Amino acid sequence: MNLFKLHPPFDPKGDQPQAIQKLVEGFRSGKREQVLIGVTGSGKTFTMANVIAQLGKPTLVISHNKTLAAQLYSEFKEFFPENAVEYFVSYYDYYQPEAYIPHTDTYIEKDASINDDLDRLRLSATSSVLSRPDTIIVASVSCIYGLGSPEDWQGMLIQIEKGKTFDRDQFLSALVAVQYERVEIELKRGTFRVRGGSVDLFPSYGENPHRIEFTDQEISRICVLDRVKFSPLQELDKLAIYPAKHFVTPSGRLEKALQGIQEELIWRVKELIKEGKDLEAKRLESRTQYDMEMLREVGYCSGVENYSRHLSGREPGSTPYTLLDYFPSSTSGVLHTGCAGGFLTILDECHQSIPQIRGMYNGDLSRKKVLVEHGFRLPSALDNRPLRFPEFEQKLKQILYVSATPGPYEMQRAQAFVEQIIRPTGLTDTEIEVRKSEFQIDHLIAEIKERSKKKERVLVTTLTKKMAEDLSRYLKEVGIKVHYIHSEFDAFERVEILRDLRMQKYDCVIGVNLLREGLDLPEVSLVAILDADKEGFLRSDVSLIQITGRAARHIHGKVIMYADKITDSMARAIKETQRRREIQSDFNKKYAITPQSVQKEIKEGIEKWKAAETFVSEVVGESTKEHELKDYLAFLKRRMESAAHALEFDKAARYRDEIRKIEAKEGMKKSILKTKR
Repeated sequence: MNLFKLHPPFDPKGDQPQAIQKLVEGFRSGKREQVLIGVTGSGKTFTMANVIAQLGKPTLVISHNKTLAAQLYSEFKEFFPENAVEYFVSYYDYYQPEAYIPHTDTYIEKDASINDDLDRLRLSATSSVLSRPDTIIVASVSCIYGLGSPEDWQGMLIQIEKGKTFDRDQFLSALVAVQYERVEIELKRGTFRVRGGSVDLFPSYGENPHRIEFTDQEISRICVLDRVKFSPLQELDKLAIYPAKHFVTPSGRLEKALQGIQEELIWRVKELIKEGKDLEAKRLESRTQYDMEMLREVGYCSGVENYSRHLSGREPGSTPYTLLDYFPSSTSGVLHTGCAGGFLTILDECHQSIPQIRGMYNGDLSRKKVLVEHGFRLPSALDNRPLRFPEFEQKLKQILYVSATPGPYEMQRAQAFVEQIIRPTGLTDTEIEVRKSEFQIDHLIAEIKERSKKKERVLVTTLTKKMAEDLSRYLKEVGIKVHYIHSEFDAFERVEILRDLRMQKYDCVIGVNLLREGLDLPEVSLVAILDADKEGFLRSDVSLIQITGRAARHIHGKVIMYADKITDSMARAIKETQRRREIQSDFNKKYAITPQSVQKEIKEGIEKWKAAETFVSEVVGESTKEHELKDYLAFLKRRMESAAHALEFDKAARYRDEIRKIEAKEGMKKSILKTKR
């Protein structure tokens, strides 16, 4: 019996059937690493879905950015509607890590804005992979960062059943032990409230609250509630409640962890005093004692992840627990029925994701070493880290590398290579035109307007964020519907902008590095590359091939490289594109295929969670909305002031404009309400 039920919108075509067969046979014969070399528009995601369905293993799909991960998540949800498809990326909209700059004696406190929806999706991902073997998790490279122990997280699971004896007070104590917070009024994710024998609980990973009713020390009813009206939607016989946070510690372990932290603190303070660092010793002692008091009283503290080695009982220098440990494997204590073969890992756009994973550890280490040396953290904080690359390699079982331009690492290690060049649509690789940079903006404007008349879209890539923002402002002034996109936009905003492009809200989107790999935008018929002759990472042959692929889903697909000379990278990219173009053209002639544009319905992806939150916020009381709005405005003002102090005036202006827009909108609402009264 197949664990995964694939609902294909079409049958495999072009190179897809042979690619699926070779990859599945390769993995079944024991091959550990294979490469799928697939051109843009050849249906690599559909090939991946077929491989997952036929192998029948829990699967981790790793993408190198949130935007592409969101797109893959939406596509896999469509392919596998009956299975658990989850989304796991960094849950920060904004993140300023804790840091210290010795030469200016500047301590930068950790500052973060956690996206509640992304946090829920992360918790949902871990709960699914621990309870369901038919799970696909689409993740960014944040999956190699430390999480709590999967054994502890699963071990603190609360299981209840209708008709079973369970003392209500013991149940409430159990909820507090797994980091659920008791509230009296507003029920939010990760909280519960009590009304006599009735307990309303909102699981941290769930979309709806639950009600558990007790009668004479017995559970008489379990039901799922509507999240707005709190009316019963569904009756349940059983309910499993996972902890509200990933970092949880059994009470017995906590005392031992606190003892270990105390012993390390005493040793480290003595060492700092011996080195003549009395100030650092006093600083470390006061900060750590405060954290210990918080852990002792509430089981949690700010920066709890820095004590993860003590809390999980690991040895110094040992490998941290990550999302990979929640999957079934020979080294994990997690058990799954029917998953003896471990799990499958797919590294999408591997030429980008692998270098990212390689670089995570050293960047994190250099920052934390400074904090430890100057008494801001205990040395054990160094064990709260991303995986080293060899550790990452060791945790994987079977790996599929996917890219149109795989890198040297995967090409050297793979035991089999499968090429997927023939597109099911018959489309060839895009035509590439090289134009002089003189008068490039005037020419670009004419091209955008021409495409706009035909209801087609345009992508423009620049070398810097500032160039993207400046060009966007200029194009708006000449009457073009345009938006820019770069790394400062959160995952929801990026997806929303690209969806708006497809829905004709914009004719053009301008970006730097987010408009390259994997984005599926069938309406885009023109890609313009500014400064194509500036050799470097953003204009290497690999980058140029990836950028040109964004126009390969449209029958009128074209790429314009604005350059004053043809660099070696440009020449290689043009040559490879021409080779693939000829292969597809020959195939079309042989089988009398008429190329046609990709037709893809515009469906909701992760942005629906944001829309759902907006809807709920409109239904709840005005006082709650006003409170949340004030918090958000305060957050924007802090960001604006921080950007201004850093002399990043463009960024500060963006926050200022957002504040003014919100204040104007609220002022208008109050004026209308006043008039009505």
